[in-house]
Amino acid sequence: MLRIGNVAVEPPLVLAPMAGITDRDFRLLIRRLGGCGLVSMEFISSEGLTRQRPSTLKMLHFVDEERPIAIQIFGSDPEKMAEAARLVEGMGADVCDINMGCPANKVLKGCAGAALTGDLPLAGRIVRAVRAAVSVPLTVKFRLGLREDAATFLEVGRICQDEGADAVTLHPRTARQQFTGRAEWGAIGALKRSLAIPVVGNGDVTTPEQAVAMRRETGCDAVMIGRASLTNPWIFSQAAALLGGEPYAEPSLAERRTLMRAHFHEVIGREDERTALHKLRRFTGWYTHGLPDGRTLRRRLSELASAQAVLGAVEDYFLAQGAA
Repeated sequence: MLRIGNVAVEPPLVLAPMAGITDRDFRLLIRRLGGCGLVSMEFISSEGLTRQRPSTLKMLHFVDEERPIAIQIFGSDPEKMAEAARLVEGMGADVCDINMGCPANKVLKGCAGAALTGDLPLAGRIVRAVRAAVSVPLTVKFRLGLREDAATFLEVGRICQDEGADAVTLHPRTARQQFTGRAEWGAIGALKRSLAIPVVGNGDVTTPEQAVAMRRETGCDAVMIGRASLTNPWIFSQAAALLGGEPYAEPSLAERRTLMRAHFHEVIGREDERTALHKLRRFTGWYTHGLPDGRTLRRRLSELASAQAVLGAVEDYFLAQGAA
């Protein structure tokens, strides 16, 4: 069992924070399918949180069923990051996570996210300030560095450890790479060997077998999975089975229909019409990836003008496929 401070992460599998995706409904879906030891909220701007912006506060809703849950914050001002962390702790988060890995240009321009791997003194001040502000476990997620010729991940890891972080997560790509090329799993192993605190590996885990392979090849303490969970939300339960020495089953069409129906009803019940329509279109595209005649359904979605119409099209699709 992995422990991050006083938080047990069992199985050692973590849902990655993904902007616009890991909202309450998706986190609950993953939690109810089983196999995920820690879920992460979509990352939160320290600026938006400390200014109490309604759009930021809306993202922070979670329920006890999701626990343990990590809330990730990003920013470049140590004092505002510390204040945001205090607010996150006050909201009941089990883990506070600092984002030093986001490669989005708008985040980099603000000297936040992955930009901090190029400013080690500032990175250290942020971790120090946040650590002093909260008593909950503190983790930091970062990349190899800004560019291939400026890899700083080992230094960032040591700074995090020295400043009191309880664990770190490495996505072994540079900021410049975004999500292209291959994740360098060897760097995860190098970081694990250089630190005494737990190291979570992240990147290019697209199958349950790869989750097991990452742990075996790198020695990492846990595996974080992001984009693969969009097309296969069962990946955590499947990987947990393999880690326990058991086989896993592929979900049936009927199980996929049940999952989509449950998720989409939650979205329609919570979101305004425009947001619900956008989310249902996106998730239908992911959930039907690789399914028979899924492309026809995905094409049809662009013609539909309401969330209920999308839900009806999904029902028609599964009925046509013989899913009871």
